[in-house]
Amino acid sequence: MIPAAFDYKRASSAEEAISLIAQAGDEAKFLAGGHSLLPLMKLRLAAPSLLIDIGRISDLSYVRESGDHVAIGALTRHTEVENSPVLLQHVPLLAHAAGHVGDPAVRHRGTIGGSIAHADAASDLPATTLALGATYVVQGPNGRRNIAATDFYTGFLENAMDADEMLVEIQVPKMNGAGWSFQKFNRRAQDWAIVGVAAWRRGTDSGVALVNMGSTPILASSVASAIKSGASVADAAQQAVAEADPQGDLNASVEYRTHLAKVLVRRALEESTK
Repeated sequence: MIPAAFDYKRASSAEEAISLIAQAGDEAKFLAGGHSLLPLMKLRLAAPSLLIDIGRISDLSYVRESGDHVAIGALTRHTEVENSPVLLQHVPLLAHAAGHVGDPAVRHRGTIGGSIAHADAASDLPATTLALGATYVVQGPNGRRNIAATDFYTGFLENAMDADEMLVEIQVPKMNGAGWSFQKFNRRAQDWAIVGVAAWRRGTDSGVALVNMGSTPILASSVASAIKSGASVADAAQQAVAEADPQGDLNASVEYRTHLAKVLVRRALEESTK
């Protein structure tokens, strides 16, 4: 299908982009890689009157150490996240998960910030950064503010940013040698996950998040609590869906997703246990 008519403006800085969206209000959308927004526009599920192209704001594309965490610019491409020496050393789980996003064409165009801001529960990187305890930095007319990943995802394709704010940075704690695993079950390599699991573990500390097990990415805090209390991997995995709300679709029933989540969480915990 053909999208509804829209105006187009290219921003050269974050400040210009925020100024443009403040003028246009709810009728404007940011365009980065376009792999999330454009399909919705073609289906007429989104019909913005203005697209603000932020894809060429070069100062929002970076990966660098910053104390106890790694800072990632929101316009960093998936392939840059996947191959970043800094992330491969300090947050290998995120680098590995980025390599499972779509196919090479998608990874060379799509951005980590676009994936997170789109807030799709079936997407790999929102759940992965949630498991890692990330903080998202957003910028608006009144400056920057931090939003914890646990507070960011508010509903289906909805996030905690105001209409005149944009995501500018993702801050991910260093893993400091923690074991990790990323499990993704799908029909074809480039498909969305039927169920996915991102997990890390260091002794009794752990983080587990689920892909496509609810309307938002799901933090499986009951699994982490079970590990903390000394439960076995098998017993902890039985808590995989305690916070989830899986839905049935053409790919899987609720029962199948529930079973699959427990299996994948068990595998992820086994692989991340050192």
